[in-house]
Amino acid sequence: MAKFGDLGNLLVLCILLGIVGSSYGQLQLNFYAKSCPQAEKIIQDYVYKQIPKAPSLAPALLRMHFHDCFVRGCDGSVLLNFTSSTKNQTEKVAVPNQTLRGFSFIDGVKKALEAECPGVVSCADIVALVARDSVVVTGGPYWKVPTGRRDGRISNASEALANIPPPTSNFSSLQTSFASKGLDLKDLVLLSGAHTIGVSHCPSFSSRLYNFTGVWGKKDPSLDSEYAAILKMKKCKSINDNTTIVEMDPGSSSKFDLSYFQLVLKRRGLFQSDAALTTSATTKSFINQLVQGSLEQFYAEFGVAMEKMGKIEVKTGSAGEIRKHCAVVNS
Repeated sequence: MAKFGDLGNLLVLCILLGIVGSSYGQLQLNFYAKSCPQAEKIIQDYVYKQIPKAPSLAPALLRMHFHDCFVRGCDGSVLLNFTSSTKNQTEKVAVPNQTLRGFSFIDGVKKALEAECPGVVSCADIVALVARDSVVVTGGPYWKVPTGRRDGRISNASEALANIPPPTSNFSSLQTSFASKGLDLKDLVLLSGAHTIGVSHCPSFSSRLYNFTGVWGKKDPSLDSEYAAILKMKKCKSINDNTTIVEMDPGSSSKFDLSYFQLVLKRRGLFQSDAALTTSATTKSFINQLVQGSLEQFYAEFGVAMEKMGKIEVKTGSAGEIRKHCAVVNS
């Protein structure tokens, strides 16, 4: 019969083995080193070949990663189409995702990977790696992307609407939304910095110009008057304009730089959520620190925030699946 001390040692050993076993399922750099050694190079080569032909896809793919991670974690659920097996309208059709682009791009990457190593690389990892590589190839920051995510099988439009912070968010709702995903106020500021590249459509901010708080003719007082006049005269000439696109960082929307933060401090952030960042002493202080610092420092800190975001509620180990096609769950 084992003595108490032996049982104690055995218990400790079991606990340690349990810890080792649970950590095995966590994300790690070069997760596919043995199962698909060329995976990350295949993704990078595809991105580096295609994005220079369509650079506007870079911010779109970065946005896709953000929208994916904020609903059920970074599990590729944003990619799913409605089918009889999904049993509900998927995230794609939710209002926040109706302007997402790049789904066919992800499908192209998946096809290249399936030709090399079928059923190995998840769509969730593809989204995360493509977002990073697309930003890098356009001259933006690099960040580490640990892999090993598995794909979710559930995608619900109502969850996208509930979890993705809209551009009309105030500071309180932004803080609550990000905190619910394990992200702090510094992460909020840094990730908002992604607005330094790309464009938006008028409905995302036109209420600030024409009927702020539902009052027709009222302008958002937090928006610089001169900038508001330019937007009304040259861009969104009507509150019913649903097609015109506007640079989020005018004059610098193709460069990943500090211009966005400079504009926010001048009350020229395009969205209410941008202006909200200056209503908190904490977030405004972070913005001032970034503006007064170097681009290299912003790149480094943005990378840390992106890596943190990419780990939200991930499925690893035996959870989820590795989809054969990113738009549909496996049969």
